[in-house]
Amino acid sequence: MFPHSLYPHLEPRVLLLHKVVVLIGLGPSAFDISREVATVAKEVHITTRAPNVTVGKSDNHENIWLHKMIEFVYEDGKVVFQDGSSVHADTIFYCTEYKYHFPFIETNGIVTIDDDNRVGPLYKHVFPPHLAPWLSFIGMPKQDTPFLTTELQSKWLAHVLSGKVLLPTEEEMMSDVENYYHHMEETGVPKSFTHVLPPNEIEYRNWLLAQVEMPPLKEWRGRMYRECVKFANAKPDGYRDQWDDDYWDAVIASQEVNHLANGEDVGEVAEDVA
Repeated sequence: MFPHSLYPHLEPRVLLLHKVVVLIGLGPSAFDISREVATVAKEVHITTRAPNVTVGKSDNHENIWLHKMIEFVYEDGKVVFQDGSSVHADTIFYCTEYKYHFPFIETNGIVTIDDDNRVGPLYKHVFPPHLAPWLSFIGMPKQDTPFLTTELQSKWLAHVLSGKVLLPTEEEMMSDVENYYHHMEETGVPKSFTHVLPPNEIEYRNWLLAQVEMPPLKEWRGRMYRECVKFANAKPDGYRDQWDDDYWDAVIASQEVNHLANGEDVGEVAEDVA
């Protein structure tokens, strides 16, 4: 990766013209960067640790490939992937997200950050049981809609600090955290996904709403959110800029059928959404 300050007269994309580029990671940043780089680079190779991915050439781009994680990188730029395939890279981008780091907090080991970016133990991603409620973490969840989640976490924290809401005992909070970790291990979810909310983000927000005595999210909001996620997965290269009439007409028709089957008035639901 070229430091921009060394080439102040050049745009980053110019530096990647006709180059072979490797991106480590398959998160939102890696996805967006790969698509932009692919417009000028000779080849773009994306690597991931995700277990359920189909490796190989992209269906939508002639110069993008998806690989399993890197096994070795040699001084001459040769990159060997875990399946034995290799490329000679001109540039490697680390798209491995940020690492949690709280140098301003001294907890004497009560709250730790391990190599998998798990911050814990945290009850419901917010309170360390042994230090609650005087220490809290807002905004830890990932891969969700952060503004709503952090607002609800903040409301919960405010209610706790004002005495309107009582937290469970330290033992009960610790047991909840341990059960969560155990469930992750049993279902094969890697530790690095500790603070990833999907597919339970709606349930988590409704739990927070219940803590502050607010009504749950309306069902249509959850349906709209899930359909938008499905659309993004189905049209990853254009979901931000393209509107697929056929796709959304089918979704709307399906939702209307569901409403009628449940005895709901479609017009009333439409008014509620509006």
